[in-house]
This record gives sequence, structure tokens and C-alpha cells, in this order.
Amino acid sequence: MSLFRVVAIPSEVAEQVRTTGKSPNYGFPAHREIAAGRAPCRHCLQLIQPGKEELLLFTYDPFRELGQPPLPGPVYIHAEPCPRHPNSNAVPEAYRNRLLTLEGFGSERVLLKEIRVSGGREQKAAEDLFDDPEIQYVNVRSTEAGCFLFRLERL
Repeated sequence: MSLFRVVAIPSEVAEQVRTTGKSPNYGFPAHREIAAGRAPCRHCLQLIQPGKEELLLFTYDPFRELGQPPLPGPVYIHAEPCPRHPNSNAVPEAYRNRLLTLEGFGSERVLLKEIRVSGGREQKAAEDLFDDPEIQYVNVRSTEAGCFLFRLERL
């Protein structure tokens, strides 16, 4: 039984970027282009199809919804509306067997544990992190690019 749910960026954030063409909280212009390589959408958690779909690249703070001090970085979303990823309890298919860094945070945004995974071990690593009762949520990042992908929240 899973101890967490997968949480994508809020639909309100994605819609704000699509409507204004700017990063929320920062006002930096969002960059729009046809996807050229691997670009995971942080809203639907699917890959943006290279050469076929447009993306928006913008600055996003993964701690924004948590009321914590900011730690902004670059993220992608589909340029056209897409459905938000449902709060499932499994690491999305597009992120499996990738090099991922799972950061387990406790109260007051204290980083308690960091695990780097690959080869299909991401689900087990996440469950192991949530076995620690002090870990409140996990930010999942790309190990290769360092960017925020999605959050896991304790059930």
C-alpha cells in the first residue's frame, strides 16, 4: 500500500502562465517554443512531444504552495491546456527508469534525506522515505537537469 500521492503543479498556476505569458510570483517572461527534446509537463506529468507540441518554459517555486521561503527554478508545461495529473499513488510512467533525486522534507522545510534512484526503483525509494514519520513531503527532481518535477505528499 502506498503512503503518498503524486501532486502536480496547480491548474491555477498553469493557466496563469498560459494567460499572462509570465512566471507566477516573479513576472519573468515565459518562453514559448516547439519542444525539441525531453520536456516533461509539470501539470499533466506527461512528456511534451518533440517537434509536435509547444511548451512554455518559466520560473516556478516548488515551495510556493507550502508557504516556505522560495527556491525557484525552470519548469515546462504544455503551451495548450492539458488536464492536471490526478493525485495518484504511483510515480507517473514518464518518470520511471529515469535518474531521479527524491528529497524528503520535514517541518520548516528541513531536508532530512535525499535518495538518488534509477532503474525502476523510484516507487520503492519513495515508500522508504515515507516510512520515516518525520518526512512530510518529497520533492522529486531530475538528477540530470536538477529541476523540480513533482511533489509527493503523505496520505
